[in-house]
Parts: sequence; C-alpha cells; structure tokens
Amino acid sequence: MEGHLLMSRKELQRKSILELLQTGRITLVEAAERMNLSYRQTLRIHERFVAEGDAGLVHRRRGKPSNRCHPPGFRKKAVNRYKERYGPCEMGPTLAAEKLAEEDGLNVDHETLRRWLLDAGEWKRRRKSQKHRSRRERRAHFGELVQMDGSHHNWFGSGKEKACLMNMVDDATGRTLSLIDEQETTVAAMTLLRQWIEKYGVPKALYTDKKNVYVTLREPTLEEQLANEVPLTAFGKACKKLGIEIIMAHSPQAKGRVERSNGTYQDRLVKELALRRITTIATANKLLQNGFTDGLNARFAIAPRSEEDFHAALPRGIALDDVFCFEECRVLQNDWCVRHENRYFQILEHNKPLPKPKDKIVVRTHLDGRTQLLYRDKPLAFASLTPKQLHQQRAVQAPKRHAKPKPTPKPNKPAPDHPWRQGCASMKGQAEK
Repeated sequence: MEGHLLMSRKELQRKSILELLQTGRITLVEAAERMNLSYRQTLRIHERFVAEGDAGLVHRRRGKPSNRCHPPGFRKKAVNRYKERYGPCEMGPTLAAEKLAEEDGLNVDHETLRRWLLDAGEWKRRRKSQKHRSRRERRAHFGELVQMDGSHHNWFGSGKEKACLMNMVDDATGRTLSLIDEQETTVAAMTLLRQWIEKYGVPKALYTDKKNVYVTLREPTLEEQLANEVPLTAFGKACKKLGIEIIMAHSPQAKGRVERSNGTYQDRLVKELALRRITTIATANKLLQNGFTDGLNARFAIAPRSEEDFHAALPRGIALDDVFCFEECRVLQNDWCVRHENRYFQILEHNKPLPKPKDKIVVRTHLDGRTQLLYRDKPLAFASLTPKQLHQQRAVQAPKRHAKPKPTPKPNKPAPDHPWRQGCASMKGQAEK
C-alpha cells in the first residue's frame, strides 16, 4: 500500500492484539476481552484486518465530515445573530441556544454554541468556587412544603429602580409561581399565595425566612397571653385561617430551592424583559402570567416521588377575600362611632344585633381597599364620616348646658369675742401672756 497510514493509539493496540490472534497465541474470546468488545464485534474486526491489513483497522469516517455537522455558513450565521441580538443582553450560551431555536430557527446545542463563542471571543469561561453543603432531600408530595421568598434585583436594567420578585417554589417538584412588586410587602405575599391557592390548592406548609412580613418575634400582648395565643402577623393570621403551617428558615441555604429559582429568574427573566423592552411592573407581571412561568415549569420541574397531592381544597364557607385582608380590633364609642386610621365609621341603628358602646368591633381592610366592620363575626352596616361631619353630628347630639350663676360669697364676720373686736390693748396683753 502506497503512502502513509495514520492510526490512533487504540487502533495500534488492536493491531498488536489481532497479530497475536493470527499467530494462535491467544483465542478470539481472549482477544475480545483485551479489546473490551463483544465476541461478534471482535470477529468482524478480525475479518476486516485479514482482508485489508492495517487499513482495515482505521475508522472509515476519518477525514470525512460528520453526519451531524451543520451546513456551511451555519456557524457564522449563529455567531453573528448572537452578536447582534443576544450578546448585548449578556445572555449565556444555554439560554441563547434556546432563543436561537425558538425565534430564529437555528438549532444548535448549547455546548457547541459555547465553543463557537469562545473561539470568536464573545464568551469567557466563568468558574465559581463552591462551598460544600449537605443537600436536603426533597419532600415526596406536591404541596407538602412550598418555599417562599422575595428577590430584590435590577429586573429592568442597571439604570432602572430595583423591584422585588415574589417567588414560590414547591419543594417536591420545583414548580414555581411568581410576581413582581415594588417591595417585599404583606400585600405582595398575600397576592402571590392567593394565586397559588387558586391554581393548585391550599399547601400544607410554607418555608419562609424571618422577615416581619411572615413572622413576628415580638412579645405577646396581655390579651394574647390570657387567650394563650402566639403573636401573628397579618400574613400569619391568613395562613392560620387556612391551616397552613409557617416554618422559619434560619439561613438562606436552608431554603436553597427558592434561592436557586431566584437565580434562574435573575438570569432568564432579566434578559427576556430586555428583549421585549419591558420596563414596567404591570407589563412584567403579564409576561409572567402569560407563559413565561409555565415555560420554566415545563423545562425544569420534575415529577414528585409520590403521586399523592398534599394540596387541600378551600374549607367550606371561607372566601379568599375574607382570608387575605388586614384585621384590627377597635372599641365602639358612646355615639356608636369607630375610629380607624383617622377615618370614622358610624354604626347604623338597624343592625341586628346592635353592638353596645365599649364593645369590640373588628375592622377588616381588604387588599382592594374595601373596609368591612364585624361584630361577633357578622358584618355591620355603617356609614363613613369625615372629621367635619362627625364634629357637626356630635354638636347636634350633645345637650346644651346652661351655665349656673355662681353664688355671691357671704362676708366673713368675726365672732364677738374675736381679738379684733377687743382693740389693740387686749391683743398686746394676750401676746405678753
């Protein structure tokens, strides 16, 4: 055979083993064991070696293009598209490969795209030092434990104000639900939990941090001590009505499931918002509700170990409007008025039963701003009053009081035997005595 034959180390090892087989020093079974191949594959290689010599051991695709290679110009097209659209958003190769397939019809594996971008100088290797931690095993049932957290980030770009992503992640499946608000507030937490309940049901437990939105570490009041109650926040009271247990996490690593999910949002959502040029919270929430979150669940959520769903149905007779609200107790004044946050409410006379002055009235403020008064868990009819109207009403109801004339004081006359009546001489004599 003319020319040179290029062989790999594996092919040279096979050549030496097959030469031993040809000389009869080893059997075909022993040759298969040495080459770590099956008996039939070894037989085929040996027949090719006998027929073609050393060239029969060389891979037949050597020097030819791969069957899975991309057409000419595809690599340049993909890299240029990344520079034009996805590079300015600092999009990584994994997400960029998904976007190239979805929006541009350029199907390329993320690792292949990573190599192309590294060669083109459009991407740099990023290595992170990892700390050793023991991974906690996932819960077995969907809805058994749901982690909840807020992530403050520049969601609309570095030049915009920060906002907070409220995120809930199921521990068993990794299924997520989220919304964006200005801050990590009680209203935002209640709104997100309500959305979760309307979509999946009431979870068994929530895993949160120690922020005062979820739990309070204050001392119980005298009334709470007498009733043997634990101090609760407004969010905690809502969870108590639904039978949801709140478990406090003592470190961010303890609720790592939701922390890693926050990182996914910070990577993918920020770039999606930049691509769509979304700069408002309302528009961002529409994006989350109309497919973005479902796309994350379809890509990253897994099946739980147990098929039983631990989500419970909403208890009968309970409306979510009456659960997710703020409740405070006030004392009814003598004119059947209640004051709450500098607002005055007049209890109407036709209420049955009509509360008495000094009775306790529950003032319930809903998330949409509506106010409701309750007495013995029953709603009361009332009218809102301005401070001016209240002052006029009290002036009419108050009885007019006429000032009584003060009696003229009677003159104080000294007694007949008073020293003043006896003159100076008698006073001098008493002083000498």
